[in-house]
Formats: sequence, C-alpha cells, structure tokens
Amino acid sequence: MRRGRWAALVLGLLRLCLAQANFAPYFFDNGVGSTNGNMALFSLPEDTPVGSHVYTLNGTDPEGDPVSYHISFDPSARSVFSIDPNFGNITLVEELDREREDEIEAIISISDGLNLVAEKVVILVTDANDEAPRFIQEPYVVLVPEDTPAGSSIFKVHAVDKDTGSGGSVTYFLQNLHSTQFAMDRHSGVLRLQAGATLDYEKSPTHYVTVVAKDGGGRLRGADVVFSATTTVTVNVEDVQDTAPVFVGTPYYGYVYEDTLPGSEVLKVVAVDGDRGKPHRLLYSLVNGSDGAFEINETSGAILVMQSPAQLQREVYELHIQVTEVSSVGSPAAQAMVPVTIRIVDLNNHPPTFYGESGPQNRFELSMNEHPPQGEILRGLKITVNDSDQGANAKFNLRLVGLGGIFRVVPQTVLNEAQVTIIVENSAAIDFEKSEVLTFKLLAIEVNTPEKFSSTADVVIQLLDTNDNAPKFTSHYYIARIPENAPGGSNVVAVTAMDPDTGPWGEVKYSIYGTGAELFMIHPTTGLIYTQPWVSLDAEAIARYNFYVKAEDVEGKYSLAEVFITLLDVNDHYPQFKKSIQKETMVLGTPVKIEATDEDAEEPNNLVDYSITRAEPVNVFDIDAHTGEIWLKNSIRSLDALHNITQSGDCTWSLEVQAKDRGSPSFSTTALLKIDITDTETLARSPMAAFLIQTKDNPMKAVGVLAGIMATIVAITVLISTATFWRNKKSNKVLPVRRVLRKRSSPAPRAIRMEWLKPRRTKAATKFMLKDDPHSENCNNNSPESSLPPRAPALPPPPSTAPSTGTAQWTVPTVSGSLTPQQHQLSPKPQTVGSPTQATLVSELKQKFEKHSKAYF
Repeated sequence: MRRGRWAALVLGLLRLCLAQANFAPYFFDNGVGSTNGNMALFSLPEDTPVGSHVYTLNGTDPEGDPVSYHISFDPSARSVFSIDPNFGNITLVEELDREREDEIEAIISISDGLNLVAEKVVILVTDANDEAPRFIQEPYVVLVPEDTPAGSSIFKVHAVDKDTGSGGSVTYFLQNLHSTQFAMDRHSGVLRLQAGATLDYEKSPTHYVTVVAKDGGGRLRGADVVFSATTTVTVNVEDVQDTAPVFVGTPYYGYVYEDTLPGSEVLKVVAVDGDRGKPHRLLYSLVNGSDGAFEINETSGAILVMQSPAQLQREVYELHIQVTEVSSVGSPAAQAMVPVTIRIVDLNNHPPTFYGESGPQNRFELSMNEHPPQGEILRGLKITVNDSDQGANAKFNLRLVGLGGIFRVVPQTVLNEAQVTIIVENSAAIDFEKSEVLTFKLLAIEVNTPEKFSSTADVVIQLLDTNDNAPKFTSHYYIARIPENAPGGSNVVAVTAMDPDTGPWGEVKYSIYGTGAELFMIHPTTGLIYTQPWVSLDAEAIARYNFYVKAEDVEGKYSLAEVFITLLDVNDHYPQFKKSIQKETMVLGTPVKIEATDEDAEEPNNLVDYSITRAEPVNVFDIDAHTGEIWLKNSIRSLDALHNITQSGDCTWSLEVQAKDRGSPSFSTTALLKIDITDTETLARSPMAAFLIQTKDNPMKAVGVLAGIMATIVAITVLISTATFWRNKKSNKVLPVRRVLRKRSSPAPRAIRMEWLKPRRTKAATKFMLKDDPHSENCNNNSPESSLPPRAPALPPPPSTAPSTGTAQWTVPTVSGSLTPQQHQLSPKPQTVGSPTQATLVSELKQKFEKHSKAYF
C-alpha cells in the first residue's frame, strides 16, 4: 500500500516539472518592408483592392508544436482584415480611406494550444491620389464697377485637395484660355482684369468666368492620375453714369386727322437713361418746329395738338424733341435729341361711287349684236366713278368681276374721278348661242387706305343673234349597208346637221353630189337618203359608193360630210363551169381538176363545193369538195384494176359533177366530165404523148416549142447555103444553071423531117424523130450521095378547108406527121404510132389550141 502511494507522488512531481518547462510561442520580427512576421511598422496604400492578400503572420513554438494565428480589433472600430488561423494569411475585407482613417490598430496573437501570445500593432494607411480638388465658399459672385482699371484684382477663389504630396497641391487657370477680359493667377487663385481690358455695363452687365482647379497628380491603383474641379465666378458689372439718354421706338411719326380735337394726344416719345443700372430722372422739351401748334408733356413725353386741323397751315410738321437727365443733386446732366414728323391727314370717310346720266347708279344695261369687232367700245354705257376724299384716300382701282378675258375696263387706276370705258377683249366669247345675256360687275376699291372702301355696279348686256354659224353635221362621215336587191326608193341612211342660229338662219337644206350620187336622192329638209326609183343595184358590178352630202343655210353657209354605202351581196348567181361537157386525161396517181366560178361578190355566196352526183360505174373516183380535184380511189392502183371493174375494154369514164355555192338559198350546176385514164408506162413508151399531156393546160407552150424548132432549122439551112455560095465563088467555077421542075401532089401535106427535142444526160430517155410522109415529094435529101447543096424547106401550104357540116369553126395551122421512136439495136419491138391514147391527147390539145387562138385573136 505504501509503495503505491509513493509511485503516485513521484508521477505527480514529474508532471509538474514537465509543465513548468513548456515555453510560449513567438512571432518573427522581419523588419520594415517585410510582408511576413509580426506586422511591425507595416503600412498599406489606401487604394489596395478589397480581397487582396496583404500580409502573412509568421511565428514559431520552441517545442515545435503547431501554432495558430488570430487578429482582433477594438469593438468600436471596423474589422478591416480577416486571417487564416493555420497559415496566418491576412486579407483586406474593407475599403481603406486615408483621409478618413490614416492608421489601423489591431491585436495579433499566436497560440500553441497551451500558451497564447498577443501583441498590439498599428498599420499605417498611406496616401493615394484619390481625391479631387474642391472649391470652398461657393458660389462666387462679385460686383465690379464698370470703371475698374485694367489689371486690377477683382476676386480670389480657393480650392483644397485632401491628398498629400503632389496629389494635394492645387493650381488654377481659366477654362477659356483665350479670354480677352480676365486672367487667373495659377498659384494664388486671384482673378484679374486683363491688361487693356475694360468693363461696360451697357454692352454686357454680367460676365461668367469658369475657373479650373487641378491637383499635381499621383498614383491610383497602379496608374498616374490627375484630378480637377471647375467653378463659375459671376462677375456683375456695376453701372456708372457715363452714357447719355437714348430714345426708343424711333423714328417717330404722328398723324392728325380732319376730325381730331384740339388738346388731343398725337403720339408719345420715350427715352431711357443710357446708364440703366442707376438711371436718372428724364425731362422732355420741344425745341422747335411746332409754330405753336403742338406742345409736349415734359415728364411723359406725350405730344399734343393745340389747334383745330382746319387751322393748321402745313400738311407736314417736323418737330425736334430734347430729353435731359437730371442728376441726384438736381443739376442737368447728359442730353439727347430726336426728330418727330407729324402729318395732317384727310379722313377716309367716302367710298368710291358709280354715277349714271341721272345720278348715282348701281345697274347698267345694254343691247348689242353678238361677236362685235375686237377692241370695240361699248358706247351705250355712260358710267362715271368718283371718290370725294382727298389725296391718297381718293385713289382706287377699277376692275371687272366675272366673264374674265371677255371685256376690259379703262382706266384701271383712278384719282378722285374718271369716265369708265369698257372695251371688247374676246369677240369669239360673245356668242348668242352660248349665252343670250352677259352679266358682270364693275368693282372700285381703294388702294392705299387701311379701310379699303369699295363699291360695285352690275352691267347687263343683252345679246342679239346673227347668222354666225354654219350647219354642222353630227358626224364627219356616215356609213350605210343595203342589200343589192333592195328595190328602188329604199331608205339608205338619214344624215343630220344642226345650225345653232335662230329663226331662218337655223333652217338647214340638204343636197348630195359626187361620183355615184346620181343613183341616190336626199330629202332636202329631213336629210333622208334613199335610192332612185328606177335604180337597180348590183354588188358584182359596183359594191361600194362614196359621195358627199351638203348642209346649207339660207345665206349659203354650209358644211360637208362623207357618205359611204356598201352593197350587201345576195346569192343571185349560179356556179358556172367553163363547158358543160369536158374531157380530161388522167394518169394513174395524178388527179384531174375541174373548176366552176360563182360571180357573186362576197363569201360565202361565191364559195363553191364540188361533188360527184353520178358515175358509171360507181366507187371509182373521189372528189375534193373544196378544190375540185378528182382522184381514183385508193384501192385502184393499175389499169388492170380498172378493167376488172367494167366489162368494156376502154379506159374512158363519164362523171356527172355538181358545183354548189354556199349561199342561202344555195344554187348548183352540173357538168359532164369524160376522163381517159392511162398509166406512166404508156407515157414512158410515148414521149410525145407525155409532152402533150404536160402541155395540155398550156397549149401556147407547145406552139412556142414547135415554132422554136422550125426557126432553128431555117437558121441552120441559111448558114449552110451561105457557106456553099462563098465556097463556089472562091473556086471561080461557072456551074451550068439547071432548072428542075417537079410535079407536086396537092392533097398531100408538106412534112418536115426533124430531130425531136430530147433531154441530155438521160440514158433512159427514148429518142423520137418526125418521119416523112412516103407520098410527099417535098422533102430534103440529106444523104451524103447527093451532089446538090441543101435548100431551105418551103413554108407549109395553107390548111385545106374541110367541108362544113354545121357551124363553122375557126382553126389554126398545124404540122402533121407521125411519131416514130428511133430504133435501138437491142429493142426490135416496133411501137405503134396511132394509139388511142395519143389520138385522144392530140384531139384534146387541138381543142385547146383553137380555144386559146380565139381568145388571142
């Protein structure tokens, strides 16, 4: 038990010793300018941003135990800093202002958990240029006499800057550096008048001078800044008596009217002291020019007329008024004088008045013919105008109101009285037909008076009608259409002409003339145009008529209009074929065409449609209804097909073709058409037939070709004969003259042997030659065995006249012969000349020759 107590006692003693041996922590003192330690002599600029890390407390514990840091402030002061207790980092949490608080007291402490060491520190707040200069004792208002000498000091301004150093120094200058009246001492702030400058209350009673105070500049938040402030010094100029009085409202004019009473005020003059700051009392006086007719009130400046206007001797008075300043001691000071013009004026109390022959009158009447000559005076009007006032009050203008440009008045400006003359200006506008009565006003109005008195008079002119208008048609031309079968005496069109004149001058008589007018008549009073009773119109002969219609009054004044009459075609003609029986030749694949004409003048009466009314056999031909072309049906492509349709062996067909017009009612005509049909193979074997077919519609072409061939042969024969003659002549041989007489057989026609015209470069073409009649002795021997020179062929004899069996037919000379194809060695087949097709073509060609020859001769 005792041993246990002893151990406890020893342990307690050990603990007490250990506790007494624990040392307190302490701060490091790193000296001035250090940012860590114990904040001894630490200073901080006032423009340090809030939130900046400004310092670090740094200390240690002798035993090496961890330490913690703390900072505290007086309860009445702001907590400017915060601290990190583990690391001792101090942060600024409040804005600093040196001008308000230039140092901060704080208690910093360090603790190791057992011991706490605290120290009181003072942080100095250093200045930054964050304050602008500020003027004190504003506003600045100073009163300066206007006679202050130049260069005098008139005021001193003062501004303070709470900053220290250069930021707290202030200099002064004027905002308007080029001021010509004031100057500023930059260091003292004294405002002075410029050398040579003066003040003038009358020109400018107040001056506003802007003064700028600027500090010396300094650092703020890392930049150099300069602050300034402005203030205005109001310089009021004190007036000094140095200016004479001045009249206001000049020049002065007054008027005395004829009804003005003596003692009445005419006008008032007003003057003011030139020194308006401290004006003196003014007195007015009349110097001269009144002749006792006017007086002036010395205090108010009112000018009074002292005589009746009738007693005044002059129309215009020139007065001179003087004003005088009275000083504070009662002695006269500065003076001024002004002229005043007063005019004696007649009172404008009479308006202009119009007078007639019997006195004042406001209505004048006149009768006259329409369209008087230009410039004619209306002598029937006796008008006088008068104004009883005098001078300018009696001056007035005359003008016409209404009917502008028709009349003019003379004179246009009147003084007192004048005779009024009205002259015609526009004769064409004075027209009875437009207006039987012309009414306008005469206006007289004063010119230069404020009252502008005026008066009017009515002028009424009754116009008399004259024959000044010619009849005029309602239209320049009239168009009418009538059917061509209209009977004689039918109405065509009614024309109308108007004459605006009255009485007999307005009556109109109608007549017509011109080419074609003889077929028509016109009623002389109604203007109705109708056909002559005996006339028969025909649209096919003349479809349109054009003539003139004349409207005339009793004095021969007239006008014309043009009449156009068109005849409407009536279907009164049948379609007509050239022949009632026609013959045509058709080549397979080529149509034949028939044609009928209708002599009606207009469509559709003269349009013809074609149709086949009868054919034997049927279903062989088709016809184009509009052109008249006839085709074989598409199923028939050869002559064999045609032979299968009919029992007869020939290829001649008969058709009855109808031509029908489109009129209403419609007319039709029929014709018999005979058609010979051949094919192209037959034409290839007989070129002559082909040529005749090609020229059947133009037989004169065939005549021309034949005549050309004959002329060529004659020319060749002449050339050969001439050459032979010259050859014999050069040989000097005398040949015996022999005369051979041969008997001609008269019935046989003369034939010509000739080469048929053939196309070149055509191997497939067949050559034909005209073959001599074996019974003809009149032929040329072109054989090389003949010793006689060739002779030109004689002209063919006149055609023999066939016995007449009926009506004699006129025929043309023809060349007879036979066509024989030139034999080819490889083609022994003979060609028959007198084929039926060729005979038919020759017959058709002969008929066309005769028809064209008749038309030609």
